[in-house]
Amino acid sequence: MSDRQFNLADLYEIVADTVPDRLALVAGDVRLTYAGLDARANRVGNHLTGLGLAPGTHVGILARNRAEWVETMIGCYKVRCVPINLNYRYVAPELRYVVDNADLEVLVYERELSPLVADALEGVTLERPLHLLVVEDGTPDTPDPVEEATGSAPDRYEEALEAAPDARDDAPRSPDDLYVIYTGGTTGMPKGVMWRQEDIFFAAMGGGGWGAAPIETAEELAGRLNPDEATRVPMAVVAPLMHGNAQWAMWNAFMMAGTAVLYTEHRFDPDRLLRMIGDERVVSAALVGDAMARPLCEALAAAAPGTYDTSTLMVIGSGGAMLTASVKSDLAAQLPGAMIMDRFGSSEAGAQGAVEVGASGPKFVMSDDTAVLDDDLRPVEPGAGTIGRLARSGRIPLGYYKDEAKTAATFPTDPDGVRWSVPGDLASIAPDGVITVHGRGSASINSGGEKVFPEEVEAAVKAHPDVYDAIVVGLPDERFGERVAAVVRVREAATPFTLEALQDHCRSQIAGYKVPRQLLLVDEIPLTAAGKPDARAAKALF
Repeated sequence: MSDRQFNLADLYEIVADTVPDRLALVAGDVRLTYAGLDARANRVGNHLTGLGLAPGTHVGILARNRAEWVETMIGCYKVRCVPINLNYRYVAPELRYVVDNADLEVLVYERELSPLVADALEGVTLERPLHLLVVEDGTPDTPDPVEEATGSAPDRYEEALEAAPDARDDAPRSPDDLYVIYTGGTTGMPKGVMWRQEDIFFAAMGGGGWGAAPIETAEELAGRLNPDEATRVPMAVVAPLMHGNAQWAMWNAFMMAGTAVLYTEHRFDPDRLLRMIGDERVVSAALVGDAMARPLCEALAAAAPGTYDTSTLMVIGSGGAMLTASVKSDLAAQLPGAMIMDRFGSSEAGAQGAVEVGASGPKFVMSDDTAVLDDDLRPVEPGAGTIGRLARSGRIPLGYYKDEAKTAATFPTDPDGVRWSVPGDLASIAPDGVITVHGRGSASINSGGEKVFPEEVEAAVKAHPDVYDAIVVGLPDERFGERVAAVVRVREAATPFTLEALQDHCRSQIAGYKVPRQLLLVDEIPLTAAGKPDARAAKALF
């Protein structure tokens, strides 16, 4: 196909045509070259076309990390359909809501999740027919709860691919084709963030190579790729692909002709991850905050010399959640040859920046299109200490799917006609342009009129030597409106842990009004499906 566009299918095909025999994807026992993944994605796309689906049709993917997730995503883009990420930890009402809200016409799901699909669809009348495609994963297929709930048997994924041709669809594509990521946020039901594919490519997928000038034409991408096999870069994608952080890590690997190595276990196991890193000679690994990094540190510290081969590991990156200073220090000690870095971004703004080198807190060097705005959408004065809202202009989303009110609130236009993405993070800017992110405004705690950012308190709590992990939330308080409360998991060898001991420790690091006034000890910190601390679940524990 000539006249390639800044379209994810076109860009993937450019890479596949440049290095067809290079390993593109490792997912458990499945290993696919760029040509092999391209052919299977073609079959997915041709199957969808055979169903009579029009460009723009939404296709849901409900599965854990596996090759079929990737095949379906690329296959959708090839025929201009829109893949929709679905959280496999949804309960039936949540899944039912997104199936309806996203206007799904196809649902691809793995067999093990059949009971969830059946519960979500039983007795439900949808506005449009929903074609079901089940991926076999070794789970027994009889009786089939989905067939019992809907009255019809789903098609089998592999049989559908075998019946579809593996040739490419040569119909032209557009940079305006949609990339949609459903995000749960901190309140309310999930909402779909809509991006033009050209914009997400430049905002979160490297734009043709991190550290280099963005490419000006799609064809230019081929010239950025080194066909020498010795230059292949295996990159571990650890978080679930239903999370934007994981999708962007994978597409960054593809756009540099690297190998995306998916972590396919159903639970995070640092031993399995470290063995995967050694077996696949992984160069970089994308984690999600302390929830993944801390167990990794402890596994490395407890292992006998030679247990794990991390000699190829050059970069540990965290997106979606910050690494605390103590965990970052532990990682650096265990992996002295690796660069440990945080990246900042969101589904509504893309990848915005990296942590300032040597910073002890959430201080980032942001991209040129990022600013801190006041309530009038004007940039705050650098160095003034004013806390404003972190915002990005330029390549930002079109808005939320079917939600004009939330779109207007999150993507406002300033008096000069500049449109911004303002997801809700509060920040300040230093005279040198370095931005400190204080936390999500909607999650801040108002205690006696003082604003407390949970992230700051969590960093202080986690610095206690007996604390393994923690999450800080605000609870109702008759006197102060809200009080600071900490949910803490202590280390196994810790002495009896008290609120007083925690308060004494925290007073040396943060102001008194920020110190936790209530403590709850737990065996596990509640996490979302993306591996982030779950504030709502933590509040419910109290």
